[in-house]
Amino acid sequence: METFFSLNVPREEELYDVAIIGGGPAGTTAAIYTARANLKTLVIDKGIANGALGITSKIANYPGIVEEISGEELLRRMRQQAQSFGAVFVQDRIQAVDLLSEPKMLFGNGGTYAAKAVIIATGSMGRGNRVPGEDRLLGRGVSYCATCDAAFFRNAEVAVVGSSEEAVDEALFLTQFASRVHYLSPKREIHADPELVKELTEHPKVIMYWGVTLREVLGEEKVEAIRYRTPIGTEETLPVAGVFIYLQGGHPITDFLGGQLPLSEGGCLVVDSEYQTVVPGVYAVGDVLCNHVKQAVVAAAEGAVAAMAVEKQLRGRKKLVVDWSK
Repeated sequence: METFFSLNVPREEELYDVAIIGGGPAGTTAAIYTARANLKTLVIDKGIANGALGITSKIANYPGIVEEISGEELLRRMRQQAQSFGAVFVQDRIQAVDLLSEPKMLFGNGGTYAAKAVIIATGSMGRGNRVPGEDRLLGRGVSYCATCDAAFFRNAEVAVVGSSEEAVDEALFLTQFASRVHYLSPKREIHADPELVKELTEHPKVIMYWGVTLREVLGEEKVEAIRYRTPIGTEETLPVAGVFIYLQGGHPITDFLGGQLPLSEGGCLVVDSEYQTVVPGVYAVGDVLCNHVKQAVVAAAEGAVAAMAVEKQLRGRKKLVVDWSK
């Protein structure tokens, strides 16, 4: 399968002009513009099939694309274009940031990244409502990162909950440590590379549960079990030592910011007319904004404006310079 992600995490001391968190239409368009402007550009993303556009099966209204196209294929083409101008794509998940330092620092599962400017394009598939027991047992068996915590569950039984490619990747990683991986998919099908899904479903350590809903995480001092609802409406309890949750919702993804940027009442980032936040050099575009119209073409336009604003700021100009050839 062809991929457009770098397999090598950049060296920690490597400094980028701009780091873009999120590789959807907003983030990737921003990368096209910044890389085309000869800015050293890094895009950090969890995977092409994990965002709102990546899981869209048909698109028929994107300008310049006459035929129907899947969101995943549209993103693939956009990423190819950004890479042709020199943008670097890395598959990673940002867990924390320091936006007030110079340079700004991003801390992921796979490495640490430094940049003069940051564009946040993480979208709005975050979860607002947790299941009972999830917050209480976070760090005591509840995890959102198998690559971070899998070693703590060596020879134990664990559960993975989700229907995304990220969830599949993490479950396969867990099979190197856990004695058994119970994979709970809320959907009847998993939106991921078919070869990965086949590897997951045929793995001798994996038990698949289709169309089930996580209802509660059970345990006093640590995770002892989970409770889930079956497709026929009954509820079952499954003893596990850990649960890795990769469920998607409809809330802006801002938890990794650690309160460093103010949020609106709706939980969205606040920006000015050039998509800059209150922290100089930090921009936000796409579904992470409340007043954003949820269309790929709108997200792309916002990414372009933010990219030109970044270029203006880094090169010390007072006004945006629009070059239609770019």
